[in-house]
This record gives sequence, C-alpha cells and structure tokens, in this order.
Amino acid sequence: MVVKKRKSPKVEAVVLDEEKLHKLIASLSVGGGEDGVREVAQTLQSCLELTEPVQQIQLVIKAGSQLEALSEEPSDGALLESCLHTLTLVYTSLQAKNPLRRTIASALGSVPAWLQEQTVNSLSACLSDCLSNPTSEQYPHITDTITACLDGFALGERCINKLLPEVMQFLHKGLSECLHQNSCPSGLAGRHIAQAQLMYCCLATVKASMLVMQRSQETIGSSLQAQHTNTKLEDTLSSLLGCYTHILTDEDFIQSVQSTAGMAIVLLIRSAMGGGDEVASVVCSLLRGSAQGLDSAPRWLQQRCEGLCSSARPAGVSLYLCHGALAMLSWKGALPGPQWEQLLLLVPNTLLDLDVSIKESSTAMVVSRVLTLWSSAALDCLQGERQVCPPCLQQSLSGGSELQQRLLEHIYSHWEHPLDGVRHQTRALFRNLLLLHQHTCSSIFDPAEDSYITELTLSLLGLEWHMRGKYGSLSCLVELYGARHLLDVQPQLPVSLLGLMGDQNLAPYASDLLERLFVSHKAQLGSEAGAVDTTGSEVWMEVWHKTWVTPLLLVLCRAKLDQTTYILDYFLPKLLRCSPSSLTHMVQALQDTPPCSTGPSGSRGALGALMTCLRAARAQGVVPSSKEGLWGGLVPLSLLQQALVHKHDQVRMDALGLVCETLRSTEALTPQEMDLIRYFLPHNLNSQAPGVRQQTVSLLKKLLCRLKDSALLLQKRMSQERDPDKRDANQHTLHQYEEFLRWLCVSLLEVLLPGASFSKCLMALQLLCLLGELFTFSSDSGVFALGEVVTSAHAQNVLYSVASNFLEVKQLASTLLRQLPPSAVGLQVPERMHSVLQAALDLSTSTKPFDSVSAAHLLHLLLPQPHLTEALQHCAQEQGFPFHPPSPLPNASEAVILELNTLAVVQLLLCCLQSEVPRAEASLLQAAASYPLYGRAHCITAVLQPLNFETLTQTEQWRCVVSELIAVCYRMSDVVSPVVQSSSPEGLIPMDTDSETSAGLQRILQEIQPRDSNDFFTSARELDTHTGDDQTQTTHTPSLNTGGEGYRVTAQMVLVCCWRSMKEVAMLLGQLCQSLPLHCADDTHAGLITEEQVEGVGLYFRRQLLQSRHRGAFELAYVGFVRLTEMLCRSGSPALQQLPARWLSEVLEEVKSSDPSSKLCATRRSAGIPFYIQALLSSEPKLSSCSLLKLTMRELIALAMPSANTTTDSSTVPQVHALNILRALYRDTRLGENIIPFVSDGMQAAVLGFTSPVWAVRNSSTLLFSTLITRIFGVKKGKDEHSKKNRMTGREFFTRFPALYPFLLTQLEAAAGTVESDSGQVKLHPSLFLLLLVLSRLYPSPMDGSSSPLGLAPFMPFIIRCGRSAVYRTREMAARALVPFVLVTQVPSTVHTLLQELSAEPGPTTQHNHIHGTLLQVVFLLRSYQTDSHRPLPAGNGITRGLRQRMWLASRQNRCAVTRAAFLDVLVCLCGTKISMLNDSEVSDLRQDALSVIMASDLVLSSPPLGPGSTQCLLCLARVALSASVEIPELWGGPQPKSQLLQCLLKAPQYEVRELALEGVLRRLQEEEEDEEERGHQWLDQTTLSNLTSLALHETHPQCLAKVLSVLCVLSTTTELPWSDGVKMLSQEELLLHLLALAQNSTHSVELHCAALTLVSRLVVQLVSSNPQGASAVACLGQWGALVCACCSEEQPVEVKLMAAKVLVNCTATVLTSSHLPLGLTTTVSLWRSLFTLLQDEDEDVRDSACDFICNVPASLLSTDVTGASVCPPVALDVGVGLLCRLFELWGQAPAGALALTEWLLGDEGVNDEAVAEEASSLDDEDFLFEKGGLNLWAEPVQWVNLLHRHVHSLLLGFRQSQAPGVPGQDQVHQIQTLSTQAQAQALSSQNALDSLPALPQFCLTMEHARLLLRLQRATLALEVLDRLR
Repeated sequence: MVVKKRKSPKVEAVVLDEEKLHKLIASLSVGGGEDGVREVAQTLQSCLELTEPVQQIQLVIKAGSQLEALSEEPSDGALLESCLHTLTLVYTSLQAKNPLRRTIASALGSVPAWLQEQTVNSLSACLSDCLSNPTSEQYPHITDTITACLDGFALGERCINKLLPEVMQFLHKGLSECLHQNSCPSGLAGRHIAQAQLMYCCLATVKASMLVMQRSQETIGSSLQAQHTNTKLEDTLSSLLGCYTHILTDEDFIQSVQSTAGMAIVLLIRSAMGGGDEVASVVCSLLRGSAQGLDSAPRWLQQRCEGLCSSARPAGVSLYLCHGALAMLSWKGALPGPQWEQLLLLVPNTLLDLDVSIKESSTAMVVSRVLTLWSSAALDCLQGERQVCPPCLQQSLSGGSELQQRLLEHIYSHWEHPLDGVRHQTRALFRNLLLLHQHTCSSIFDPAEDSYITELTLSLLGLEWHMRGKYGSLSCLVELYGARHLLDVQPQLPVSLLGLMGDQNLAPYASDLLERLFVSHKAQLGSEAGAVDTTGSEVWMEVWHKTWVTPLLLVLCRAKLDQTTYILDYFLPKLLRCSPSSLTHMVQALQDTPPCSTGPSGSRGALGALMTCLRAARAQGVVPSSKEGLWGGLVPLSLLQQALVHKHDQVRMDALGLVCETLRSTEALTPQEMDLIRYFLPHNLNSQAPGVRQQTVSLLKKLLCRLKDSALLLQKRMSQERDPDKRDANQHTLHQYEEFLRWLCVSLLEVLLPGASFSKCLMALQLLCLLGELFTFSSDSGVFALGEVVTSAHAQNVLYSVASNFLEVKQLASTLLRQLPPSAVGLQVPERMHSVLQAALDLSTSTKPFDSVSAAHLLHLLLPQPHLTEALQHCAQEQGFPFHPPSPLPNASEAVILELNTLAVVQLLLCCLQSEVPRAEASLLQAAASYPLYGRAHCITAVLQPLNFETLTQTEQWRCVVSELIAVCYRMSDVVSPVVQSSSPEGLIPMDTDSETSAGLQRILQEIQPRDSNDFFTSARELDTHTGDDQTQTTHTPSLNTGGEGYRVTAQMVLVCCWRSMKEVAMLLGQLCQSLPLHCADDTHAGLITEEQVEGVGLYFRRQLLQSRHRGAFELAYVGFVRLTEMLCRSGSPALQQLPARWLSEVLEEVKSSDPSSKLCATRRSAGIPFYIQALLSSEPKLSSCSLLKLTMRELIALAMPSANTTTDSSTVPQVHALNILRALYRDTRLGENIIPFVSDGMQAAVLGFTSPVWAVRNSSTLLFSTLITRIFGVKKGKDEHSKKNRMTGREFFTRFPALYPFLLTQLEAAAGTVESDSGQVKLHPSLFLLLLVLSRLYPSPMDGSSSPLGLAPFMPFIIRCGRSAVYRTREMAARALVPFVLVTQVPSTVHTLLQELSAEPGPTTQHNHIHGTLLQVVFLLRSYQTDSHRPLPAGNGITRGLRQRMWLASRQNRCAVTRAAFLDVLVCLCGTKISMLNDSEVSDLRQDALSVIMASDLVLSSPPLGPGSTQCLLCLARVALSASVEIPELWGGPQPKSQLLQCLLKAPQYEVRELALEGVLRRLQEEEEDEEERGHQWLDQTTLSNLTSLALHETHPQCLAKVLSVLCVLSTTTELPWSDGVKMLSQEELLLHLLALAQNSTHSVELHCAALTLVSRLVVQLVSSNPQGASAVACLGQWGALVCACCSEEQPVEVKLMAAKVLVNCTATVLTSSHLPLGLTTTVSLWRSLFTLLQDEDEDVRDSACDFICNVPASLLSTDVTGASVCPPVALDVGVGLLCRLFELWGQAPAGALALTEWLLGDEGVNDEAVAEEASSLDDEDFLFEKGGLNLWAEPVQWVNLLHRHVHSLLLGFRQSQAPGVPGQDQVHQIQTLSTQAQAQALSSQNALDSLPALPQFCLTMEHARLLLRLQRATLALEVLDRLR
C-alpha cells in the first residue's frame, strides 16, 4: 500500500493513494443497513476525506464508541465488513508510534463480543495480505505492525496466534534478508547511517520474534507436540535459531543485537521444551560449549545447538547466553530441579572466567550488568515462600565461600572502572552479595557477631580514601547494618569524611556516604531513645550534634576556603534536610564565637561559617523570611553588610546567596534586600576569578527571576484586590522594584567607560544581558520601562565595547546592543550606519587578528538594518567597485531583509578579496603589511553563520557566490601555503624587526612561491642579518613604498598572515560544507553546493593536512575538516558517505609505502597526518561496530611494532608515522572507551620501540608511552607523582589489560638479566626505565585474594634484582617499583629478608651498588608502611637487630658515602619521628647507636668525607643530628650532645648543611608560633642565639643568609637578641644600617631581599613603638621608607610585593596611623601611596594581603561597619583614602595633604608625558604583534581618579568648615601655581591629541583613545581641586 504522509509535529494523518481511497469511500457509501452501522460508515467516510490528523483521531474515537454501541447482529453484513476492513487496512498502513494507530487499536478492541471474531478475521486478512509478498523496503514497517498487534491489543494477539506459522516465516525471511545485507562485502562499506539502520532493523525483527514466541507459547508448545502438523513450524523455528546463532557468532553485529539474540535463543529453547529440568540442562551445555546434556532436546533443536558448541566460538557467546538464561527463565521461588541449581552456579563462574579476557569497556559493562542480574535472580530463589534453601546453594552463596570471594575480587577490580555504568553495577552487586549472605545466615542478627561482616568492614575502612568504590560499599553496609556498626569500628569516620570534602573528585562520594551515615545514625538513636524514654529528644539529639554538626562547624571555621566549597554544595543542604532544627544549634554555636574572629589564614572564620549555614538553610526553606526583619532577626544587618564585602570570595558569595536564594520563586523582595544588593554590587563587579563572576551572575539571576515572578504575582493580586490599603501597598512594592531595576541598569551602564577593567566590563555586560532577557529594554514593557533610562551615550559605550581585546566582552556587547532600544543605539541613522560600516570594513584589513572579530560583530549588528544595501553601495563606490546589490522591498519581512543584506555583505567582501588576492600573489609582503586576507574571510564566515539556508529566496545568486567563494579560498590558500608547508615555517623567514631586511625577505618569498616540495626547503639558505661582509647573504634596501605610504613588515607578521589565512579558509570551507544544503543533479531540492564541490573541498583539506608544517595551520584545517566529515556522514548521498573510508585506506597505504617522493612530513610528530586520520575516524558513530577504527588500529599497531628485518628508511618512516598517529588516537577523547581494547598493543609497541637504534623511533615511542600512561591511569590527580591517586591496583590493571601481564613479565625478566653490576660494566637495557615506571604505578589492594591468576608476586624477584644495577636512577626506580608489589602486612618480613642480604662487616667482596639498591628498597618500604599502616611494626620483626648488626655501614668504616647516606636514611625513618614504628626499648637502643655514630662522624670531627656522594652523606648525618637537637631532642637522651650538635650544624663548612639546619630551626619556631602553649623557645640557649646573630652578620651564601634572617625575624618578636660583631655589641642604628645595606644590595636574590627587609621592618616597628617621638631622630628611617616604597612598584616580583604588603600591614598602627608622624609627612604619605598601589595590584594575593591593614587601624579612626573586619580590596582602597584624609586633619596638615593627593590625581606622567606619547606613537605596534607589555587587568585608573577626587573634595570641604579663612603659605602658593601650569598643559595637549585622532578612534585606536581621555580627565579634575585650594 502506498501511504502519503503530511508532516506534523505530533501526529501524522493517513492519506491513502487515490485508487484505494476511492474504493474504501465507495464501500462505505453503500445505502441501506441499520442506522448504527450506517453512522459508523459515515463517520469513517468523513475521517478518510479529512487530512487533519487530530480531527481524524477524534472521528476514529467516535467510530469506536459507535461500534461499541452496536447491540445486535445487523442485517447488512457487507457494510459492517467494509467498516471493519477500513479500520484494519488503515491500522496496518500507519507508521510506528503514530497515535492514530493506537486510537484505531482502541476502537477495534472495544467492539462487542459478538463482533470480535469477525474483527479478528478482518485484521488477519489485512495482515496476511501484508505478509504474503512484501518488498525488502516493507519489512521494517510490517515488523512494527506485528509488534503493535502484541502491544496491549487483545484482538491483535489473537490475530497473530491465528497466523502464527505465517508470522514466524515472515520474521525468519526478514531476519535472513538483514543477515544477507550485512554480509555483502561492498554494499554498506563506509555508509554508517545505512549500517545503523540495518542494525536497528535487525534488532527490531529479533525483538518482534521474541514477543511473538512469548505471547504464543501455548500455541507453539501444542503445535510441536501434535505429531503431523509440526514439521513446518519446526523448520521455521530451526531456521530462526540458525539466524540467532549467526548473529551471536558474528562480531560485526553491535552488542545490543547480539545480546537480544542470546535472549531469543534461550526463549526459543524454553518455548520448544517447556520449563522442566531439561531446559536447564540444555542451557548448561550451551554455556559450557559442550554437546553433552543436549540429549533431552528434540532432534532439530539438538542439531542447531551443536553448532553453537564449537570451540572456536567468540567469548561473547557465553556472555549473551548467560544474559538470556537469566532474563528468559523464571527464577522466582523454589527451583524446579538440580540442573537449575547447577545452572544458577554455572552462570557466575562462566562470567568471571570471561572477566580476564575482555578488552572492550562496553563488554565489561555487559558482564557487570549480567552479574548484577544473576545476584538478583539468586536472591529471588532464596526469597520465595519459606522453602528450605538447598545445601549446595546455601554453601556457595554465603559470605566467605569461594564464589563470594571471586565475586568480591571482581568488584574490587571494577569499582574504579572509568565507565559510570560499570561502577554502578559493581555497587549493586556488592549490595546483593550482602543480602545473599544475610539470607543464608539469617540466624545472626548483630553485625558485630558476624565474623565475615566484621572482617569485611575492617578491610574496607583500611583502604585508601581515594578509591571511589570504597564509598558505595560502605554505604551498602550502612543501609543493611546501620551507621552505629561503622561508628563503633571507626569513631573518627565523620571527621575523616569531612576532611575529604575539599577534593572535587571525592566530594560527591564522601557526601553521599555522610548522608547515609547521619540519617541512619539519627534513626537508630531515635528508635533506641524511643524504646527507653518517651519524654524528650534533647539528650540523643545532643549526641547526634556532637557526632555530625560539631566537626562540620570546626571545618567550616578553620579549613581553607577551597577545601570547604563542596561542603556547601553537597553536604550542608543534606544535613539541614535531615534535621532542620539543627540550624538553631549551628547559629548559637557560631554566635558564641566572637563575630570578627577569623580562623587560620585563608579560612572563612566564624562569620563566613555563619553565612554558609544560613545560606544553605534559606535555600532549603529552613529559614523563612518574616516581617520582623531579615530571616526572623537571626542576623544583624551590619553583620551581613560585613560579609558582603568580606575579603574572601566565598564568604561574599555565601552572603549574596543568603540574600538571593529562596525556596519560593515568588517570595517578595524586601527593601533591606534591595539595599544590600546596592551595597554589594559596586564593590564586587571587578572580580578577577571567573568562578566568582559566574556565581555572582547566577545568584543575581535568581534574585531577578524572583523579582519578576513576585511582580507578576503582585500585579495579579492588585487586579483582584478590593482593599485599597493592600492595593496601595502592592503598588508601593512595585514602585520600589522599578526604582531598584532602574538603579541597577544605570549603575551597570555607567561602568562601561573607556579604560574599565575586563572583569568589570564582562560582569556588567552579563548582568545587562540578563536584564534584557528577563525585563526587556523597550520603553513600553508593561511595569518596568527600562528603555527610558538608556541614553545614547550609554549605548555608544556598549558599542565601543565591541572593540575590546577580549572575545567574551565583544560577544556580550554585541548581544546587548540587539536588546537595547534602536533609538538609543542609532544605527538606523544613515551617517552613523555608514561610519560604523566603514569602521568594520577597515578593521577587516587590520593586521591585528582580534580586529577582524570586532569587524564581524559590527557587520552582524548592521545586517538587520533595512537600508544597509545603500550604505554598502556607497562604500563600494568609494573603493571603486562596480557593485549593485538587490535592495529589499519597503514592506519586506525581517527574514528577507536579513538574507538580502547578508548576500550583499558577502558579495562586497568577496569583491574586496577578489581584488586583494591577485595583489597578494604579486607581493605577499605587501599583503601582510597592508591587507592581510584573513580578516575578510573571517567576516564572511561570521556573517553566514546566523542565516537559515533552507529558506533562501535568491538561490541562483547564492550558488554563484558559493562557487566564487570556494574558488577564492583555493587561491588564498595557494598564496600562503608555501610558507606554512615549508620544512621550517617558523624559522625560514628571518625574525628581525629591522625594516631594512624587507627586501631580503621579499626575495625569499618570491623564491619559495613557485616551488612546493620538501627537497627545496632542505637546501634553502637562511639569511644571516647580522654580518654585513657577505653581500650575497643580506641586502640592505630602504623600506618599500606603496602609493607613497611607507609600511613596515616583520617575519612574524608574514607568518601570522599566512597561518591565519589558512585558518580562515579552513573555517569558511568547513562552514560552507556543513551548513549549505546539498545540490544533487537529479534532485529538485534547492541545494547550494554540489557533490563535486564537497569532494573538492575534502581533497583540499587532505592536501593541507598532509603537507602543512605549521601547527597553527594544520590544527585549524583539522577543525574545518571535522565539520566536513560530519557532513559527509549525515549526507543523503551514498557516494559522499563512502568518502571517509576511501580516504582512510588511501592515506594508510601512503603511510605504509613511505615513498621517498611522498610529501608526508616525517618530522614535527608527523604534522597533520594524525589530525587527518583522527577526523576521519571521529566521524564514525560511537554506537556503530567501529569497523574503521578497528581496521585502522590493527594496521597501525602492525606498523608500529619493530620489524624483524634490519632497520631501514623504508621500515623506519612508517613506524614513526604509526607511533605518532597512535599517540593522537589514544589522546582523542571522542574515541572514548572504543580505543581501550588497543591499549595493550600500543603499550607493547611503545616499550619495544625503545629498543630501536633510530632516535626518531625512540622519540615517538616516548611520546606514545607518556600518552598511554595518562590514558591508563588518568590525568595527574595530585602534585605528588607517586601518590596513590595516580595509581591503580595491580589486579585492576591486569584485569583491564590482561595481555600486558605476560609481556611485562617477560620484558622485565630480560631487562633484569642485564643489570648485574658484579662485572663492573654498566649495561642499561633500553626498556628497563619504562617497565619500572609502569610497575611503580601499580599497588596491591589489601582486598587481593591469594588465588589471583594475575598476582604481582612473580614480578618481585626481578624488581629486587634491578636494585643491583650500576645505574643510580635504575636502583631508585626499582626501589619505587618494589613498594607497590609488597602488601602492607608483608613489609616487615620483606625488609628483614633484604637486610639479611647485607654483610655484617666490611669485606673485599662488598658490592656497594648491591648494598645501595637494597637499602633504597628498605627505605621506600618503611616509608610506605609509615604512611599506609598507621601502626607500629609487629613485635619480633628482627629489623632493629638486623640494623644494629650492620651499623658499620653508617660509620666511617664504610668508605662509600652513597651507601652511608642510604643507611642513615633508614635510621632517620625509624628514629627521626615522634611516633616511631618500633617499640620504645628498640627505638631507644637504636637512637643511642645512631648518636654514637654521629658523635664520631665527619660532621662533628670536621673532616669531610671525600668522593662521590659526600654532600649527600653529610646531609643525611645532619638530618639525624637535627632530629636529635631540634625536632625531638626530648626523645634522644641527655642535653649535652644536643647543644653541641646544633653548634656543629650551624658552623659546618658546607652551606647545604647550614641551610638544612636553619630550615629545621625555622620549622620548629613556626610550629611553636602556631601552638601558643609552646611559646618561649627554651630549647635555644644563649650560645645558639649568639651563633645565629653572628651568622646573620657574616654568612656569605645567599640562601643560608635568607634563612638565618627569617629565623631571627621570628625570634625578635619574643626574645632579646645579642647582636655582636665579634666582641663589639652593635647599636640599634648600626644594626639597621647594616641590614638596610644588605636589603638594598640583595635585589638579585628575592628570598634574601625579602628576609632582610622583613627583619629590618620588624626592628623599625619595635624602635618606633618603644619611642614614638624620638624615632624621627634616627636618620635611616627615611631610607627604610624609600626601600619599602620601591618594593611596591608594579614591576617587582610577586614575592617582593607580598612581603612589602605584610610590612605595611604590620607597621599600620605604629607608623602609618601614628599621631606623632614618626617618619615625617613626606615619607608617611609615600608609604600610604605604596599601600594603595598594592591594593590595585594585578595579583590577587598581593591585594588581599594589603587589605589586612584595616585590621590594624585603631578602632577610633574607623567607622563601625568596617572595624576590625576583613574587607575586599575595593572597599579597603576607599576606606584607606578616607582614613588618610582624616589623618591629614588629625596631623593638622590638611592643605599639604590636599596638594599631595592632587599630585596623585594628576598622575606621574607630568611634563615628560609629551615625550612618552611621541615615543609610543613612533613605535610601530605591528613590530610586536603578540607583545602584551605590563598590562594590569584589574586596576582601573578612571575609578581611582574619581575616588581621589571625591575624597579630596570632602577633605577641602571639612577643612573650610573647621578653619577660619586665611591665606595659604608662600610654599603652598608656589606649589599650587606649578601644579596648575602642569595641569593646564596636560589638558591642552590631551585635547589636541584627541582632536587629531581619525574617525571612530574607539575602534581603530582603542588603547590610545582611552589613555588620552584619562589624561584629560586627570588634568580637568586636578584644575578644579586647585581652584578650590586657591
């Protein structure tokens, strides 16, 4: 039947072809018949005549109800038959999922009982008609119809049963057709969409056959038992089984089809054999792959099943049969017989055997899913009525059984799997195993009594927390056994889990576990308390709070902010949901802490913690807003204001969240909330952190949405409200809303001034766009007319923001301009439009790449303007182009205007390009300098993007434009490709800014243009621009002139011009292919691009990717090519669909051949070849069979493996290419898990590649190896390379990559055989380093069983042997690699065995390499035990005895310094920590031995050991001495040796020893400073202090000197230091002078410079605070002030500025705010200015550090809202300038202060500014194309100037009010006069310079324009202040 469909979004109508339609209508038009039948016929007739689908549905429903109403059998059977025939015919003709089909099924299903048989006959006839002779195109539709008949349609099911043989035969035919198509070699190659459709069709047919078998089981069973009729059905079923078997054993089918086929096989067996024990027997045989057990099956079934039992079947067959057995057999209740029990236990064993052989992650996913399914089936068996569990099941399924153990091993191997699904299934399996254990051991109720559960809990808690699978397993234990069970085992669990919340990767897991724990714990406590005492819950809630809330508050107050972010996101909301009443407890606890107290540096303190808790509570609806003030008066307003301008970002965000976030979206905004936003916004717009900006915008969006929703609610209430008072109140609220929104809009628009910082512009534009989205800027927008506040000046500032250098700002400004009122923007004014268009065209030829982006945005803005074509014509005439674009008609639609304008813009840009390309062909140099081609091409690409190409009207014109565009792209590419395809594109052209080399450059470019092959570049000579002797090498000519206008060009500009042109060509061609509809020769569709053009573009990309040498060029060609390949895959043309496969095979052939004439680049990591292959492979759909990927990987791995024959160029070049391509493919995230099966082979290729004698192969192997390490172990998850976060258990590694087990073992054995150092020769196996690197990334899991087939034990002897290597690095790597292979419990015995290998006394045969390797292994093992075990070594370990017997190795008897150092490291490890791994008596003995070794060592006797490693040995001795004298002297016995040891360390001749000692002393002092109880430094005696001061005066090594000064700086706060130079005591002034000289002369060492200045500043503060008035007499204080000021300048290193900030903060109270002015006015003002400079620094840490000065300002000088609080830099700056003005009044220096501030206002440029400006303009910007210079992206000079002006104004106002009028002093008059003259000159020169700029300088000279405006503003404001001063 031919069915015509009319597209409709929801439901499609059925329209039959003319002939059938007339026949049906005629059959329904027969007269006569009963009234009821006639009504049905008329209804159906009307239905057929309609074409509206919804009306058709209504009429079918009506016909159904009429049929249902037919009461008795009518006389006119023919008309009724016609009605039924019509309905059934339409039913079978409709497409799947059409609602009309379901409606007809409902109508047919509702016929009365007497009519049902007739209906079934009618439907059967129609269906039989369909089944009789279908074409291959009709198979899917008929299969859908069969499925629909069985989908809740009882009559349809009867019909299928009636036609069962025909239906089964049809399904067999359909399936056979699919299999035939799939096996055709040529039919579907490369056609991914057709392949996917075939797989879908196959899947649908298998599912339909299963559905038929399930619904017709009785029919099938009875038919097969009837002896005479069963042959036909038997044959059909047998053939179907053959098809299923074919699918199951053919790996070309995708998994979902194979999995369904597995289920179908089991279902068919069940249908044929019933549900007895025989079925289980047959399935068991299939799983085992043996024919035994098939005897009970019918003969035909037996024959087919034997075909499945072949030994050569793929591994997946067992997997899918297991799935089928579990899904298709019933497991509920008691099992029918012993064979079923056998089958139940066989399934998991079969799956676990597969576990090791699986490569694909998707198959691992299926295995996990099927295992979980099995565990559910096993539970179902045990959960039936109280039947007795069979003993064999009971034994196998209980905890501790062998099967459970194997399943647990599977879980531990897969719980860290990269696929979420596998991890999820693993967790479900673990839970089910626990339930199985519970059911089999139902007599044990208390988990503490269950040894299996206790052991499991302990082992899980003992695992590292970075293992994500651990959390899910613990959650299961909590769910089944309660939180109390875990808390009893590990009481510190809540604290441990909260400590993990700082890690982004672990926070979600930790928070889920925490939630389960505290919810379960609360329930347990509640139920226990309820059982004991029914009165109150306070006691047990207190216990709960102590367990969960107290640790949380401690972390919130004291932990660093970045560690608590996720607590707010994940944990706190869950806790408050569980217990809302806990908020009161939290607030009370936090308010008991002083509100301004802060935690450690970098934490949020009590205020921040309070905000966090309240924010989470309000967002959860725990704290409702109320009339009594904000949130029920829980928070004072002042506290909230403090939090909104707090120094820490997160505290501000939490406070803002508290204001903005609510549970109800219509909750009204209170006036206080709006005031808080007014307070918050100005200080927080300029945030550098993208995360903070994002949060701010997100929170304010919530607030604005709430405002909008509540406004709509208020309007609705007003329209319904009768009470005038309430209506007035609502009106007042709406008026407040409007005022707030207008304020917000104006505030944000006024921020967008020239010179505003990037972050402020970005935030303002984001918020304005948000306002535009939510409220619109039109003047008649209902309640809030925001358009009225937008002035023309505002709109112009937004327009000029398009010229910003930042892409996001451009995009947002462009978006906002479309939302602003057109009258304000003014682009419709012809002059304005013309000037903006001209600016855009000029920017499109700029040599600055970002200008072309600005041009594109401007053109976008102009496209909707109706009169744009006239402006374009005008511009074309000015440039002399004959250009006549079609103008839109006056009443044309927006779409037509957009299309015509786009066409005109593209044509004009195309004309420009067509005129410029020939000139570029003549002189690429001139093009690079005057009109680089890429800008035009970028604009064309950008202009085409928003256009909908499906609805174009000017098709012919567009086709011409497309053809011309493609042609001009090819020409552009030809011009620039010689540069980007040269062997050395970055180095070919001389990188010299001297214009005189231009001619030489021109000559090179002319030389390279005609040639395009690598052999030319191998002999190309480079220009030597520095020697003038050889005239053939350089030619000096004057700068070239074009049209009398001089231009300069650099190599960088030419290169940028070339590769950006290549980029834009690639993007444009990719855009054309991706978005333009395809034009086929035989197609009537209005396509714009032909197949030939698409193929031509593909060949172009191929050439570029395979021949470009410049990374920028081929990376961007790749982006375009990816667009093309995506389009090829989706195109309807079979020829285009097959192109990727063809191109791939061609390039692989070319790589294999390695022809010398090939242009493939063998250097530069194969340049674009990997990109080309990546693009072709990534076009293959992820869910397909990935045949291209598999084929490519097999070929590449074969090439990458070393060839057996000798290495030649013909084998090396393909090997290098293959390694490079493999690297790119393993890195490509889009290939995802599909690449994992090839990781093992890739790793083997990389390791074996290291054995190649060719450097290129080894280099590529290294890169591939590095990529594979990342692919296997994931990206680096911590700073420590060897942290377990970056590692994997050996079991997981070898389970996922089983092929690597024998390979690594064999390779390691071979490598270990070469390392014996007894011969004295150094033999280094090439791959040994790689092998040890891989092995060091593995570690044994404590959960590993002893029976693992992939155990790590066989590796250990070889790794230990590698420790004997003569190569130091190999010994170290072997020691690292050994650690993972030794279980924590085996460490003591392994260490003891290693120590026994060492000789007890020196002898002639002593091998020091062997000793060193062994000692290194001991050290690494002990360290790992220390970190992992957290408990002492077991008693009787023999380690102490073994060490004491070999103490000669640490003494001077041992002549080898390296082994001495290693032995001392072992001693430090065991003796040097507070908590030792040994018991007290052992460690005490060992310490005494160590001490005697130290006292007799070179360190004390001052006779340094000689030879290699001597310094290392001394450092190890020093570490032991440091532990005994500084770190833990109290544990090392008497005081005498300790003091002596510290003296020896400080006086050691080696600077490394002194540095180590000073670091130890400093560390101890800092620890004591933090721990206030330990203050006092009793362990430092007077001699040591004298030694330290003496070192400070005489030390020559800079690092040591810096350290000693840092030590003295800490000591100087609490201790009086004896400063003496020999016998002479230094006075304070002498000391200061010495230290100042040191600080001034040490700028070469940042560390020393900072230490010296910090110490001298500490002494200055002490001096001033001890004698404020007398301090001014000390001469050197001015020198100190100048030095501090110098450290604050912009160009200083960040460390220096941080130090200066701390110095200024520390001297705020004593120097900066002192009423005595101890340093005099000038120096003090300079210090204040330095502080303000730091508050505007680029570095956030510097600004934050400088903010702390407010905490040290006396409270009397500050307003109450900022007293003692930490504030953000903008607030600190404002408060600081205000404070300085107040101090001027306090000091009685108001006029002098005003003059000083006016100098700041005028700026530093002063008189020299002219010279600076001239010098700047003389520099050619293009010379330094990417030179950013010293940009400060945070500071805003405009805002700083306004701030200064405001405060100077108020200072003068206050001074005038408080003082009697008088005449200023003579000096001041002179100063005013000088400044006035300077300001007038500055104002005049700035105005003149502004007037001389070209039109719209905001676009072409943005920076210069902003600079001049600022100069003018500074001068104007300064003149105003000076007038007031006069």
